[in-house]
Amino acid sequence: MSSVLYALGRWSYRSRGLVLAIWLAALVLVGGGAVAFNQGTENSFSIPGTESQEALDSLSHTFPQVSGTSAQIVVVAPEGEVVEQPAIETAVADGVEAMGAIDGVSAASDPFGGLVDGAVAKDGAAAVISVQIDGSVSTLSERLLDELSAEADALEAALPDGSRVAVGGEAYSVSLPTLTITEAVGVVIALIVLIVTFGSFLAAGLPLLTALLGVAISMAAIFVATIFTDISSTTPMLALMLGLAVGIDYALFIISRHREQVLGGMDPEESTARAVATAGSAVIFAGLTVIIALVGLFVAGIPFLTVMGLAAAVAVGIAVLIAVTLTPAMLGFAGARMGRSIGDGRRARKAAAAAEAASARGEEGAGTASARRAPEQGNRFFAGWVRAATKWPALTIVLVVAGLGVVSVPALDLRLALPDAGSQAESSPARQTYDLLAEEFGEGYNGPLIVTGTIIGSTDPLGLMDDLKAEIEALPGVASVPLATPNPTADTGIIQVVPEGAPDSQQTKDLVAEIRSLQGEWEDEYGVELRVTGFTAVGIDVSDRLGAALLPFGILVVGLSLILLTMVFRSVWVPIKATVGYLLSVGASFGVVAAVFEWGWMADALHVARVGPVISFMPIILMGVLFGLAMDYEVFLVSRIREEYVHGGDARAAIRKGFLGSGKVVTAAAIIMLAVFAAFVPEGDSNIKPIALGLAVGVFVDAFIVRMTLVPAVLQLLGDRAWWMPRWLDRLLPAFDVEGEGIAKELALADWAPGTAVAADGLALEGVYSGVSATVPSGGALVIQGEHRTGKSALLLTIAGRVQPTGGRLKVDGLALPERAPSVRGRVALVRMAGEADPVGAVRRALAERPRILAVDDLDHVSDPTTQAELRALLSPAEDLSIVVSCVETRPVDAVLPPGVRSTLLTTAPALETAR
Repeated sequence: MSSVLYALGRWSYRSRGLVLAIWLAALVLVGGGAVAFNQGTENSFSIPGTESQEALDSLSHTFPQVSGTSAQIVVVAPEGEVVEQPAIETAVADGVEAMGAIDGVSAASDPFGGLVDGAVAKDGAAAVISVQIDGSVSTLSERLLDELSAEADALEAALPDGSRVAVGGEAYSVSLPTLTITEAVGVVIALIVLIVTFGSFLAAGLPLLTALLGVAISMAAIFVATIFTDISSTTPMLALMLGLAVGIDYALFIISRHREQVLGGMDPEESTARAVATAGSAVIFAGLTVIIALVGLFVAGIPFLTVMGLAAAVAVGIAVLIAVTLTPAMLGFAGARMGRSIGDGRRARKAAAAAEAASARGEEGAGTASARRAPEQGNRFFAGWVRAATKWPALTIVLVVAGLGVVSVPALDLRLALPDAGSQAESSPARQTYDLLAEEFGEGYNGPLIVTGTIIGSTDPLGLMDDLKAEIEALPGVASVPLATPNPTADTGIIQVVPEGAPDSQQTKDLVAEIRSLQGEWEDEYGVELRVTGFTAVGIDVSDRLGAALLPFGILVVGLSLILLTMVFRSVWVPIKATVGYLLSVGASFGVVAAVFEWGWMADALHVARVGPVISFMPIILMGVLFGLAMDYEVFLVSRIREEYVHGGDARAAIRKGFLGSGKVVTAAAIIMLAVFAAFVPEGDSNIKPIALGLAVGVFVDAFIVRMTLVPAVLQLLGDRAWWMPRWLDRLLPAFDVEGEGIAKELALADWAPGTAVAADGLALEGVYSGVSATVPSGGALVIQGEHRTGKSALLLTIAGRVQPTGGRLKVDGLALPERAPSVRGRVALVRMAGEADPVGAVRRALAERPRILAVDDLDHVSDPTTQAELRALLSPAEDLSIVVSCVETRPVDAVLPPGVRSTLLTTAPALETAR
């Protein structure tokens, strides 16, 4: 992959104008589509297949008057008075009539009409008008809500002085996420970090520019997707937060490597290609882990969560594509200026003056010595960090694990629920109504339950509903049962239940479970199968389903991390250590979120509107996103350490060198992520706030405590054992080159054997052949001769890119193997003559692919002179074709090869193990 990225980086650098034009055209096209076709986002949550959702769907057909959403208008009497007085009752009756006449309102109940119980507060100070609205929260029109609010204002004006009217309820329970100036603070902090990291305004501005372009495209794509599917209102904000964070970081990694190379004297174009090949490989791996984790949200089986994960994955995918295409293009526009830093001119003048003064005194090399000291001074902080982490590695491990374990303790109290008006800001009218209802009527009035069932078999539907009402009223946790009635056709009954606890309380959840546990008993006694539904019950079912999905999702993520990291680092202990570290980070994130939102620690400072359960999908979203980010830091830090170990062989020295080489960029990336996520906490939407806080904490813990402290300590403790891997597992798993080893080898061989079809030097395949060297010019032929079981066929398959050698150097058609094996396989056609009934047809089909090289195994199996002549005639016109054949006898080969083709004979000896 690094070779492909090398070519892509060079092409993007050279074709920078075209690349920029393509991305700008994509922005215009997708942005125009979003403006023209945006259908708006969905503001409700549901899960098909749950009891509450099925009951709600059934009610939409049998009892449509109660199947939609509802609003509540609270009327409060002047201080010291009661609502049951003629002036208030008359105004309320007129208001109820006006509200009932609004298009889209199916019913409005008069609290003084006698049809409902419990609509007047026990102290008589307040009454509530219930308004039933057709459709769900997501289908409500602004017009209807505005008309309802206008009628409420008219009612307040008609009431005696000192009276108050508040509008709220389920219809007003969902608030649309909005951006505030606070989120921009994260971008400003990111810019400052980039300036400090690069010491250049130009280098600092590029990651922000590319990230913002990627975010704009991904956001527009999400709104275009509303044509095809419902998308929750939280989805664009999550995609914005993730796309911005990873977009900046991915560009940072590539630009950082590029500047390092340019400052070392490398040509900007070559440096860009190499930066994309090396850092770009790690970016693609890191992006893939985030994308896989987000797409893996489908395991929860919840449609809106699956769409949310897919949308966020698209945002990350666009960030990756922009990083490996637009970033090198922008580096092309910058050219050699990317090697300049703030104050270069001033430093150059000072250095020249110092050199002139030193020359006058007869001194030499002062400036050079100063330049040599500068990098060491810049790395002094990170050198002290890694020294402290690895001095007593066992103690570091114990302190980190114990400390993060303590931070994780509050997670045991983490409760989940869907947001309602109670989670909105205290200044929100819906929140004020919510608090007023809780104060005057009890907390449960904000989340009534609906118990429904088919009663078509009953001969006394009214008596049946009264009996069921009495049964439910007797249950613990029930505050009141205001309504128990059949529908007009007497085939479906509903019972409205007001719990004692708040909608998101454990008490209400226990009541729902209690009612459901009695369903069998009531069915036997009354012949009615009852189900619990309503906004509160739907929220409980969504939370339960999400909670149940955490374990399988966690197993998926942990298993995935073990496999991916084993592929990358060719080690057993490194993936285990990385996965344990990820779990510690997740536990700490959950712990801090629970401490803030459940225990109330620093809740006021973080502007938490209401202490209580967090949004249901926070844990699974946080686990998925943090997994990808944790793998980012693991790859960028540990891959540098492994690179030093592979080159130097000293496991413990490699920790320090690798840490110094990657610590600065990992720190910068983590601070940027932390700033972007934290900016969504103080003024963020109530749905996003706990996710943003959890991600900010998770990034801090994972980058600075787990990856940059725990990881060096574990590697120091393990030493060489950290890089151990069983040979059978090494052969089983494919390799994933995130360090650019492939392109490094290919560049090292670039000047070796130019213009050849095949060049081999000391080529070996363990247990089969060894020490093979040969050179075949383009248009020539290589004849591999040997007895059976001497490795002749294996050698031919190696040259054809089908078998990976274990030693030596090999280039085929100018491409290094095994790094460019996929490309080689596309250029080398393979024909195996053993058992081939139609040799001429097989070669003709192979040549139809227009290969650069034709590899024919066991060519001497073609013994018929006529067939040999046909093959020679078939091969003769292909002057640029190079040929590689294997055989036991060379005479049939001589009869097939076209005249004038220069051939090289290579004889394979029996391998040692075979010779025995």
